[in-house]
Amino acid sequence: MNKQFGSGYAESVARDHVVAGLGGVTVEAALARGDDAKDVWRAVREEFGLPARER
Repeated sequence: MNKQFGSGYAESVARDHVVAGLGGVTVEAALARGDDAKDVWRAVREEFGLPARER
């Protein structure tokens, strides 16, 4: 996330942005409940419509 969003914004996204693909929770909440980091990143990529090279 730091590479894609920059360290400051990545932290905000992880803490504050609710991701639909994670069942309506934040990245931090998804990781805390034990979601696989790769699955979380896939959901973030989809949520933000990141380019194919980032997928």
